[in-house]
Amino acid sequence: MRLFPDEPRFQSAAEQVVWRALQQQLPDESVLFHGLRFSDRRHDREADIVAAVPGVGIAVLEVKGGQITLEAGSWVQVGRGIVRPVDPIGQARTCKYLLRDYLNRHPGWGHGNPRIVHLVAFPFTVVPPDFSAPDCPRWMVAGHDDLDDLGARVVDALTRAEDQPLPPTKEQVEDLIGCLAGRMIPHHDLVAEIREREAANDLLTTRQGHVLDLIQHLNRVEVLGGAGTGKTWLAVEKARRLAAAGQRVGLICYSRGLADYLRHRTSTFPDSERPAYVGTFHGLGTGWLAVPEGRDDDPPYWDRFLPQEMARAAAARPAGERFDAIVVDEAQDFADTWWPAVLAALRDSDIGGLFTFADEGQRVFARQGRPPVSLVPIALSENLRNTRQIARAFDSLAPLRMRYRGGDGAPVRFVPATSAGSVPAAGTVAAGLREEGWEPGHIAILTTGDRHPAQDADLARGHDEYWRAFREDARLFHGHVLGFKGLERPAVVLAVNGFHDRQRAREMLYVGMSRARDLLVVIGDPDLLAQVGGSEVARRIGIGAEP
Repeated sequence: MRLFPDEPRFQSAAEQVVWRALQQQLPDESVLFHGLRFSDRRHDREADIVAAVPGVGIAVLEVKGGQITLEAGSWVQVGRGIVRPVDPIGQARTCKYLLRDYLNRHPGWGHGNPRIVHLVAFPFTVVPPDFSAPDCPRWMVAGHDDLDDLGARVVDALTRAEDQPLPPTKEQVEDLIGCLAGRMIPHHDLVAEIREREAANDLLTTRQGHVLDLIQHLNRVEVLGGAGTGKTWLAVEKARRLAAAGQRVGLICYSRGLADYLRHRTSTFPDSERPAYVGTFHGLGTGWLAVPEGRDDDPPYWDRFLPQEMARAAAARPAGERFDAIVVDEAQDFADTWWPAVLAALRDSDIGGLFTFADEGQRVFARQGRPPVSLVPIALSENLRNTRQIARAFDSLAPLRMRYRGGDGAPVRFVPATSAGSVPAAGTVAAGLREEGWEPGHIAILTTGDRHPAQDADLARGHDEYWRAFREDARLFHGHVLGFKGLERPAVVLAVNGFHDRQRAREMLYVGMSRARDLLVVIGDPDLLAQVGGSEVARRIGIGAEP
């Protein structure tokens, strides 16, 4: 039997038990794959084990350790004192279709759809003989008592799939190895590394869903966390859950770029799970509430007139047109004068749902504000998005120290330059990243002072087109840290070209550094960066000492 890899690095004891049982029991001509990642535009998943048996078929197995139970149609995993919902059937099914689609796209396959089934294995759970679920008949699941004949059960499951396409021949299994073992993949594939880290980050962030389980019976909550802790994902997921429960929900933020991301993200939800409004606070006023629009360069309009008119117009709306709950992302951006308008937009301003997600360290605007109501505070303490090297570099700037869960990556790079010279240097650095294998859509050049000339040119086409181009990851992005809060790119080139508000310089440096997921390059005056960031930031980005 051939194994890929020869010596797998198992994520759990459960995977190891199932792997060894299959290795010992499947026919000798079988092939086992461990930890295969598959991606498309909607999913990025890892198949725990894929078994290919010539003349029989291909089985995709999802393995779950601990004790697995099915309660009221929902799967639950209990292990080490932790109870969490899981979806083993859905994960296995998704990986099955991702594998099928991958083979259909792969130039080395060319045999159409092979016979593939998805199965689940719970090696530490006793599954009763009469177990059955609508999407999981007994033959599809292997429990502790089934391990001694697991290989035979896999073969039986593939044999049962007579309505499926023909199983792969021995020659086709050889082609399958070529497709899955990566003969055609270069030794170093930067894009693949980026995709893998993105999948790992998505998995870690999704696990933050337990926070929402803890607050599901609370109606007014303040979730606080530093950069990279998954606040935006939680805000979107909270809005989705509320909408799915039949509530009329508003999902709002301050910045246009984040609002564009939130709209795009929620547009993929079923109608029954989509918030009634997704966008900026000000768009809620000029759109839903029809308050006359003002000029961008008129602070009194945005800070006083608009929120006052919003509160008046919202209070005059019929209760059925207002919101049962409002979710606010990047809530630290909201001024005191805005919150009365937010509360007025609720069907019941006294007890209506209010869920805010904020990072006090990212108060990059001069305005200050907090909701004038009591909120139950929940703190997030794990950085999930950034590599360990990036998170360590900005950790001292964050309001709370965090645990690093994002994994190891490349060292943070520092390029000394004057403040005026940082922008031209950023273009040179970005060109060098292209030569290293980074695609244009992986890279963002962010400034801290004046906007990059290329950003002005891009904005000339309008804000909608500007943010659409960013979202589609088609080209090098030029932006400013003030407009990039809540967003990210795999590689960020931070051009520290001064600060218009020195009182907010530390917060702006924190925002800029934390937008990078995989690689951070900081360009600027060493003395200025040391003054703003302090000695720890200077040391960790390589100013005056090795990082």
